[in-house]
Amino acid sequence: MVLTLSRKHKPYYLAAMNPALENTHNVPEPFRAIMMYLQLLVEVARPNAQLMYKWHLPFYYLDKKSLFCFLNYRKTFADLGLAYGDALRDKQGVSIAGENRNMMRPLCFYKLEDIDDTVVIETLQELELLRETTKKTRS
Repeated sequence: MVLTLSRKHKPYYLAAMNPALENTHNVPEPFRAIMMYLQLLVEVARPNAQLMYKWHLPFYYLDKKSLFCFLNYRKTFADLGLAYGDALRDKQGVSIAGENRNMMRPLCFYKLEDIDDTVVIETLQELELLRETTKKTRS
């Protein structure tokens, strides 16, 4: 049972929650389950990634400055947005939609069963390697 005082007040279990996690919990099902599962996969693939809340979305950073990926919900799907995703190879056969973005590319999921753990983790590992390479060439 969840007790709330009014619509202005958050449920007690969300009151002290990270805004990025709160955002995920406010998404309707089945997209909440998709986003929570994607969070799990990101944290397995990159345990040191930091979850932050920027631009009204949950973002993962490799350090406090290097954007890694983000989670987003749209009306019909949830997506895992990839920074520098335009440079990723599509070796797994998963098309990475462009959506008129220069460097960001999302992996879109319409239902939980659409997520292939291996493909997502390999894509995140490739993205991590790409980000490290990009960082070294800038230095």
